[in-house]
Amino acid sequence: MRRLLIGVVLLAALGAVARFELHAQEKPAGTEPEEKPLYVPPGPAKSVEVGNFYLRKRDYRAALSRFKEAADADPTYADAYLGLGKVYEKIGLRQKALDAYRKYLDALPSEKDAEDAKAVHRAMNRLERQAKPSPSAKTAARSRSN
Repeated sequence: MRRLLIGVVLLAALGAVARFELHAQEKPAGTEPEEKPLYVPPGPAKSVEVGNFYLRKRDYRAALSRFKEAADADPTYADAYLGLGKVYEKIGLRQKALDAYRKYLDALPSEKDAEDAKAVHRAMNRLERQAKPSPSAKTAARSRSN
């Protein structure tokens, strides 16, 4: 019991010394400490890299968040829109996927990533075909309504 009491007294004394030292190191009155932002987003390239990781893991919500973060950080960063298009396509938002793919192609510098551009064109064609009902589907719909 006596050792416990001595330990408590020592801890209290050390705490008082530490508080005194911290108080002595504070800045003089009138100078405000610099406020640091709580969250500094990574650059667009890092956001796209993390977004692609989440896309491979099929965590579409997290991937979408990272690709949006990259597009907000740099609206001319083509890879952010490519990622957005892929996520929107995976979750079934065809029109948003088409819009993102168009922005990707608009932001794409010259001949860079020609293979990716071809893949995007194929995806856009596929999405546009899916968005338009086929003639046989129109005929079937008319026969059901009559």
